[in-house]
Amino acid sequence: QVQLVESGGGLVQVGGSLRLSCVASGSIRLNAMGWYRQAPGKQREWVATISTASGTTYADSVKGRFTISRDNAKNTVYLQMNTLKSEDTAVYYCRQFGPDGYWGQGTQVTVSS
Repeated sequence: QVQLVESGGGLVQVGGSLRLSCVASGSIRLNAMGWYRQAPGKQREWVATISTASGTTYADSVKGRFTISRDNAKNTVYLQMNTLKSEDTAVYYCRQFGPDGYWGQGTQVTVSS
């Protein structure tokens, strides 16, 4: 069983930045990794994915503002979030893709205006 632990969330003003981290209990080298988010009263939505070869894809809503990256040596995936908007407020979840599809417990990001 793989455990994913997110951190780095918090309260930030509109236009600010945050960097989320997701540390896995095991190796992530052979897995694509992703970030999702869930705002109050809404369904969980995909934010970004990074492949094993570090290719990246983003939801249109965050393209140009968010950057996903990975450090396989540290079993860690990052999400750099810049120019934050109030609509970015959500719980952010890390996901390890694969047959079992592991999820982290989430970290709260609140963007205030």
